Amino acid sequence: MSDLNQQFATLNDRIGKLYHFVILYGDYMNSKHDYGTGHQLTMIEAHILTFIDDNPGTTVTELSKYWNRTKGAISKTVSRLVERGFVTRYQKKDNAKTILLKVTEEGLKLSQAHKLYDTIDIAKTLDDLLKKCTIEDIDSFYKVIDTYIELIKKDFK
Repeated sequence: MSDLNQQFATLNDRIGKLYHFVILYGDYMNSKHDYGTGHQLTMIEAHILTFIDDNPGTTVTELSKYWNRTKGAISKTVSRLVERGFVTRYQKKDNAKTILLKVTEEGLKLSQAHKLYDTIDIAKTLDDLLKKCTIEDIDSFYKVIDTYIELIKKDFK
């Protein structure tokens, strides 16, 4: 095998693991979960709901920047949350064109349930990781992820 083919095979094997993780995690994020209230939401819906809970008065534009999604994609997600009674839209007092978002009472309950669910789930995941990895391994993983995110963001500028 040529040097190029050998280098490619080695690099492709490593990056293939990352691709596999991203695909699996993407599927996980798009699957529906019950966060303890009987309502089924995708992770993105739950996290957007919680973002609105934590940032009342946020806009679709702010959400799209934070989540690195188009305004159209975020608008669809917000519309689903509005239709289900978890979020309300209202006009900004001094600018009727600006639509602000806030959670309803039901949305607040769901957001709180989501926070509890994620706290327990993340602790369990960390516990499982610590069976095969050291805390230093895990910290290094997150350092690499942070660096990788910055590299990807540069490609999108």
